[in-house]
Amino acid sequence: MRIADKFTLSRIVLSPVFFLLYFLPAWTGFSPAVSVWILIPLLGFMEFTDFFDGFFARKLKAVSDFGKLFDPFADVLVHLTTFCCLVISGYMPGIIFMLILYREFCMNFIRMMAIQKGVAIGARKGGKFKTVLYVITTFYCLLIESCGRLGVDISSLLPGLNIGRIILIALCLIAAYASFTDYLVHFWGLLKNTEKK
Repeated sequence: MRIADKFTLSRIVLSPVFFLLYFLPAWTGFSPAVSVWILIPLLGFMEFTDFFDGFFARKLKAVSDFGKLFDPFADVLVHLTTFCCLVISGYMPGIIFMLILYREFCMNFIRMMAIQKGVAIGARKGGKFKTVLYVITTFYCLLIESCGRLGVDISSLLPGLNIGRIILIALCLIAAYASFTDYLVHFWGLLKNTEKK
C-alpha cells in the first residue's frame, strides 16, 4: 500500500474512534474536559491526512485511480461521522444531515457509473470548497461543544454563535448541491454513454 493510501486509510480507521470518543463522557464516567483535549487534535489530524495523502501522491508520482476513489470515500466517512455527532448533539438539523447524506450517496453512485467507463472521478474545485466548509463547520461546532465540556461560560455569546452556526450549515448544504451539480454537468456525457451501454 502506498504511503498516500495509508494516510487515507488512517481517516477511515479513526472515524469510528472519533464517534466513540465524542460520546464517551455521556455513556461512561469519562471526563468531558479530557475528551476535548483528545477530540480536537484527533479531528485536526484526520483533516491534515487529507492534505498529506494528496501531497505524497503528487510528490512520489503515485497518483492512481484507486487513490482518486479511496480519498473521497475516506472524506465522506469522516464528515458524515462528524455531522452525525453534530445532529445527535443538536448542532445540525436532522433534515440537513439527510440531504447531505443523499448527496454523498448519489455522488458515490456517479463514481461507480464512471468506473464502468474506465474513468475515476477525482475531486473538482467545487468539491474541495465544499470539503473546506464541512471542516470549518465541524470545528466551529466542536469548539462550542468544547466550551461546554470545559465549563467555559459562553451563554452571552450563544445568540451570535448560533447565527454563525446556522449560516455555516446552510452554506454546507448549498455548496454540497452546487458541487454535485457541477459534477453532473461536467460528466453528463460520460453518464449518458454509460446508460446506453
